[in-house]
Amino acid sequence: MKTTVFVKAGQVAVQEVEKPQLLEADDAIIRVVRTCVCGSDLWGYRGDDDKAEGSQNSGHEIIGVIEEVGPEVTTFKKGDFVIAPFTHGCGHCPACLAGFEGGCQGHDRSTNFSSGYQAEYVRYAHANWSLVRIPGQPSDYSEGMLASLLALADVMPTGYHAARVANVQKGDTVAVVGDGAVGLCAVISAKLRGAKRIIIMSRHEDRQKLALEFGATDVVPERGQEGIDKVLELTNGAGVDAALECVGTQLSTEMALKIARPGAAIGRVGVPHTHDINLSDYFFQNAIIAGGPASVTTYDKEVLLKAVLDGQINPGKVFTQTYSLDAIDQAYKDMQDRKTIKAMVTL
Repeated sequence: MKTTVFVKAGQVAVQEVEKPQLLEADDAIIRVVRTCVCGSDLWGYRGDDDKAEGSQNSGHEIIGVIEEVGPEVTTFKKGDFVIAPFTHGCGHCPACLAGFEGGCQGHDRSTNFSSGYQAEYVRYAHANWSLVRIPGQPSDYSEGMLASLLALADVMPTGYHAARVANVQKGDTVAVVGDGAVGLCAVISAKLRGAKRIIIMSRHEDRQKLALEFGATDVVPERGQEGIDKVLELTNGAGVDAALECVGTQLSTEMALKIARPGAAIGRVGVPHTHDINLSDYFFQNAIIAGGPASVTTYDKEVLLKAVLDGQINPGKVFTQTYSLDAIDQAYKDMQDRKTIKAMVTL
């Protein structure tokens, strides 16, 4: 089968490898229908990570059809169409029961996250609870709907996680720091949770337009102190009720804190990738800082899959270009060069 391999900084390639096999009793083998490139996949591609040449690629978002299940998988069968969340919760440990399966305590953490999923087939660990069944088969859905279903494997639940841990409530004023696919899904999420005003921090016209379509009410293109001052001006000096940090840098986190009112919550879902903030600098702000890996299975089962199927939200619009698996390197290049917001890959 074909899979994507990290060749070196600035290059990924498709190689032929053996099709995966069941290794554990709670595994599932999934035929991939759609996969994609995540913003976090670009870290190694840019050379920001010390990633080994010729190593497994980091892609982790798919929808697909189950080919085979292990003997402990009783909730799914061959032929089921599923969302494969990038988190693999067990469903019964304290973390999962609290709705935080990104930190599942039911198995070794090393088996809790997907990787190497830009491929024709994948082995999915801990499938019994963490997979999410989609009604029907891929052929029952339009390309636009398949894109929105794919968004439920990571990017849409991650945006929703930012809004959830920031406790966005009806009537709130919310700011979203970051205009990538996660930030755009955070806009959707803030609106879904009832925010009355949503400020998107964005310098890119295509992303601004999509944010406004998703429910943003204000666009702030300025960066640094100028951007902070603009948000404070829009909120009459008070700051926002919740700030959703969707980048993962020290600067983006500092900006989120500086535009938040005292006692506001910061939902951090941008994976930290630079030096972090000094929490003591914000002691007198009474800021609430929360976040981490998204609770993908929980959100999909409880809120997001129904919202997509009912047409209430359309997160698939963050996929602005589609590529074949053989063109995966071009998909990376175009995301790196900001020619596409998020690249979908067909198989």
